[in-house]
Amino acid sequence: MTHISVKVDGTTYEDDVEPRLLLAHYLRDRLGLTGTPIGCDTSNCGACTVDLDGATVKSCSVLAVQADGCEVTTIQGLARDGEWTALQRAFHEKHGLQCGYCTPGMIMAARDLLRENPHPSPDEVRKALEGNLCRCTGYQNIVRAVLAASGQQDASGHQVSEGVTA
Repeated sequence: MTHISVKVDGTTYEDDVEPRLLLAHYLRDRLGLTGTPIGCDTSNCGACTVDLDGATVKSCSVLAVQADGCEVTTIQGLARDGEWTALQRAFHEKHGLQCGYCTPGMIMAARDLLRENPHPSPDEVRKALEGNLCRCTGYQNIVRAVLAASGQQDASGHQVSEGVTA
């Protein structure tokens, strides 16, 4: 067993863990944070994406011991005082989900994109999300949700950047 100290969604946890325990399993099984789904266990789908010290990572490809001394933000740590972020609201309002399984990873990856590029183009959104797989939506509404969260679409979903609707 290896002792770790990790701050998850604002709370510090001290635990003894098996050195081979994946961060995804630590979050879900040890901490009960089931908002981070495990889709493939091979880092292909991105459903388990979390923020680790300011960088998005697929938590099925990181060991819990690697998070020792780090800060982790999960999908469950985004809302404040019960209020969703603009990005979470946009996913809801623009129907950027169907079954919802990929949604936590998509939101976490989109959050990272918007931190780096607050006004991405549709192609930049698609490129930023290409490491996250969705089997239900065809991505159109996901892209619309990210653009809406960035303030680049009007209420009907039309592009408004540079004064031109698309």
